[in-house]
Amino acid sequence: MAKFQRRDLIKGAAATAAAGALLPAIPAAAEPGVRCTTPGGRDFPKVGGNLGNQNYTRLAHIRPANIRRLGAVWVNRIEGGLTTGTNQSTAVAVGGVLYIESALGNVHAVDGRSGVTKWVYRQTRGTLTRRGVAVGQGMVFTHGRGDWIIALDQETGQVVWERQISDFGNMEKVAVTYHDGRLYCGTHDGDRGAGLALDASNGDVVWHFWGAPGPGEFGNDTWAGESWRTGGATPWLHPAIDPELGLVYWAFGNARGARSSQDGSERDGLNLFSSAIVAMDLATGAYRWHFQSIHHGIWDMDNTMAPVLADVRIRGRLRKVVIYGSKSGMYYILDRRDGSAPLGIDERPVPQDARQKTWPTQPFPRQGAWTETTVVDQPLGTAVPGDPNRAVPNYVRGSLYDPHWDIPILSIPGHGGGADWSHQSFSHSTRLVYTGFGYVAAAHSLTEASNGLRPPGEYQTGGIVAVDPSTNRVRWKKRMPYSLAHGNGILTTASDLLFIGQPDGNLLGLDARTGRELWRFQTGAAISSSPIMYEVDGEQYLAVYAGGTSIPYGNSAPRGDFLWAFRIGGTVAPAPTPPPPVVRRPVSGGPVEGGVVGNTVIIGRTYDPATGQIGATESTAVNAMAPTHLRVPAGTAVTFTNHPENANVRGATQFFEGLFDIRLAPGESYTHTFPEPGEYFFNDPHSPRSTGKIEVS
Repeated sequence: MAKFQRRDLIKGAAATAAAGALLPAIPAAAEPGVRCTTPGGRDFPKVGGNLGNQNYTRLAHIRPANIRRLGAVWVNRIEGGLTTGTNQSTAVAVGGVLYIESALGNVHAVDGRSGVTKWVYRQTRGTLTRRGVAVGQGMVFTHGRGDWIIALDQETGQVVWERQISDFGNMEKVAVTYHDGRLYCGTHDGDRGAGLALDASNGDVVWHFWGAPGPGEFGNDTWAGESWRTGGATPWLHPAIDPELGLVYWAFGNARGARSSQDGSERDGLNLFSSAIVAMDLATGAYRWHFQSIHHGIWDMDNTMAPVLADVRIRGRLRKVVIYGSKSGMYYILDRRDGSAPLGIDERPVPQDARQKTWPTQPFPRQGAWTETTVVDQPLGTAVPGDPNRAVPNYVRGSLYDPHWDIPILSIPGHGGGADWSHQSFSHSTRLVYTGFGYVAAAHSLTEASNGLRPPGEYQTGGIVAVDPSTNRVRWKKRMPYSLAHGNGILTTASDLLFIGQPDGNLLGLDARTGRELWRFQTGAAISSSPIMYEVDGEQYLAVYAGGTSIPYGNSAPRGDFLWAFRIGGTVAPAPTPPPPVVRRPVSGGPVEGGVVGNTVIIGRTYDPATGQIGATESTAVNAMAPTHLRVPAGTAVTFTNHPENANVRGATQFFEGLFDIRLAPGESYTHTFPEPGEYFFNDPHSPRSTGKIEVS
């Protein structure tokens, strides 16, 4: 391979186009006639719908004119009424049968017309997070805990073969993709991860591609010393495949380090291929080109989406593009042949911190972002919740890519915001690409153990955005009451409908051209998967799995095991409406009755509810309010006290109503009466991490 050149990495996508000499020749099509952009019809044969992950169907019987008659025809509680677990799996439909993984790791085959279970494969290796099976060669392919890949007979669910894939990281969460006799699987949650191609007949590893290259591999010199060994850069979602170009496109996750993903001090360099999309030879896994969306990341803003492929006319020329984004709230439109940027991507200077070894520039599409990239400093006492990206008080406000060290810097859309890992959709009808997104502001500093603090008390909301990939401009954006960034995939149809599920259990049908809501149905549990469409015996169906996950609403998101199917004229009643998710980020710790602690909160100390003991030393931890959650009746006077043995002036700022904003010397107290029911968050101006809540009933 040609010698690695740092200047090509700095220039990103534009450089790869100019440096054609670095790129080996692209092979001829692996399978002539197979198109990655051919939309689904009778079948929805893989997670993402087609090889280009377009999540689009050419089925059009369900349309705006009759959507009010759309109703459920069956529901299958696939695990018999499960109400716990992590349910992120999207169903696939092949030959009139739906295949779905549950939170227990079991695989269910369900008749798409009747909803009757045909067979169940019961996992024997423990539960794990699942995102979808693959179907091919008469088999259904799934994972097992401990890095197993398992092939099941498509008709019976019996094990055909199983194989443990060692030495590449954990292989459990990434949906399996089948194409042309091979399985494409990714590893995750480890010091180092890889994209793998396996022989579908027996599980043999055909090739692998490391997200953090080792010595002698292309990109290794972008990691200082041995930092590549713990560099992370793992693929969290399935790839896209273009058989005509003979390329597979994989997005790799954020950089990590010996201490945390927020610490870049010991991994000087760009840290390839973290936060990057890489095009690889479909046959051999050899590197072809890459684009890195975040250089030397220290924010867990890794853009680990499943790439979307589309054929788009840009400035009069039909371009084969890959659409890539976007925790950062930006789309990067790249030519999928060579990684060039037909609409322009500029390297712009960003703030620096030498301690973090920050990279001097970051790439920005010339058209800008489609979410806010700076938190709103909205005054206390103004409309609640106000702007959904408003800042929790007392934090240092930052913008995208502001560096941090020991002081938490608050920025948006946050490592749990933007598009995160929801499946996106490209409509052949509207020619727009769609995604659900979140506003989940995050405070980063090296005082955080892992990947940043989502401040207690903040509103975690989001929306849906439609972007024209021929211009990279927002066509419409719809604010929604919940974050839609965590598995809330979008399906678009040839009849210009858009379907997306919410964390409150509602499945929504929107006009894909305007975003106007046309239909909704209560499924009974949070939806953290993509809806699909399929056809059986001439009838067209919509289906979705409603199970729920903890991100970002924790256990307040209702859980279940509901596999639903809908068609025009369906009459099965909706599920009972579950309690909605708690939109505000909760404080650390459960409620303590005011009478137990004398209606008093001690600032700057932790509290053990089991013993009633207050921490022996001053603390700036998130739970450094004793207690963090005080429950009192309306009309109660609550006293806030800075512990007399604290060394610092501490205080309490109530947000967002602005009822009080106090500073107290050690030993001083302040009393406030709460006349109205509600929940009243407050944090400490000395350390905004320390947050409490008064629940008034």
